[in-house]
Amino acid sequence: MPSTARSRLWPPRGRAADAALAGGLFLVVGLGTLRSLIGAREEPWAVTAANWLLIAVACGALYFSSRRPVPAASAAALATAVYYVTSAYDGPLLLAVAVALFTVAAAGRLHAAVVIAAPCLIGTALGTLQGNGDVNHVALFMLTGWFVAMITLGGLRHSHLVRARETEERAATQERLRIARELHDVVGHHLSLINVQSAAALRRLTKDPAAGAGQAAEALGAVKAASHEALRELRATLGVLRDAGEEAPTAPAPGLARIGELTGAARTTGLAVTVHRTGGPGRLPVEADLAAYRIVQESLTNVARHARATRADIRLDGDGHRLTVSVTDDGRGPVTDPAGTGPTGSGVTGMRERARALGGDLTAGPAPGGGFAVHATLPLAPFAAQEEPRR
Repeated sequence: MPSTARSRLWPPRGRAADAALAGGLFLVVGLGTLRSLIGAREEPWAVTAANWLLIAVACGALYFSSRRPVPAASAAALATAVYYVTSAYDGPLLLAVAVALFTVAAAGRLHAAVVIAAPCLIGTALGTLQGNGDVNHVALFMLTGWFVAMITLGGLRHSHLVRARETEERAATQERLRIARELHDVVGHHLSLINVQSAAALRRLTKDPAAGAGQAAEALGAVKAASHEALRELRATLGVLRDAGEEAPTAPAPGLARIGELTGAARTTGLAVTVHRTGGPGRLPVEADLAAYRIVQESLTNVARHARATRADIRLDGDGHRLTVSVTDDGRGPVTDPAGTGPTGSGVTGMRERARALGGDLTAGPAPGGGFAVHATLPLAPFAAQEEPRR
């Protein structure tokens, strides 16, 4: 079984992946061109040294392929063309051009890939027509097929990445709509309280202004508290949306007070769940309480479905200004996407959007000691200090 540290280092990503691509290709091309260094000489050593420099340039250009795909491919193609014109030894340096064409097409630059490939094929065809013994008509046809295949595969790769980004954006949009509907339910609840309490105050003042003044003042205080929280909820979202035919829930919005239900359900699946609370957050703002509950809920769902874990730890830390929610497990974590940017699916995207909607942030990825970790920070100020005690 591979170690956790090794799984986090392989495959390489970012510039390490670019370096691995350039170095690996230089090794393959170098092995295919070793005969220029051993055996009978067909060219002066100075020419051989210059040609090896061209090999290094063509392969090294791929180090910049993910950041500057078109210039990198152009440099690789130019160095390859000069090499085949000046070298007496054939070699597999055209692999560098083929890989560069793939990276250009994968970046969505199909026209640029065709423009770079065309002179290479035309130059090779002219050499074949002039009697080049290294490349015959069959080899030219196969080379054309390789170039077309690499450009096609690069284009398919680009289309796949675009679809993946669109799927993530749709998931984020749907999560924002769900958040808006939940906020609508909370605000609607407080507006209903305002309506009931204001009607009661008006009725008491109308019947007996002197005797009902105290009760009316109490009702108006409740109206003030409810309106304050309703206004805060309205500021937390840009719109109120609900699907056609969807019924508004009658149950109160879930919060961390119901975290026992989540842990109990997780334990029925064989997962050992522990909850650690530190600090004294007091009463949480409704939107932060709901977001924390949903983050814990989605994290435990991911652990049960994907992580193959036996243990999960939940940590809640509040200091009156912010609430920190951490969920870690000892499993392997969700599968990452092909680009290595993070876990796939809408679960992590939804949790991240919930945190961002409140001005916080959320990270999810492999934990330093193994397993997977979700860490969210939700700001509470300036709302926490203004909260009224729950009645």
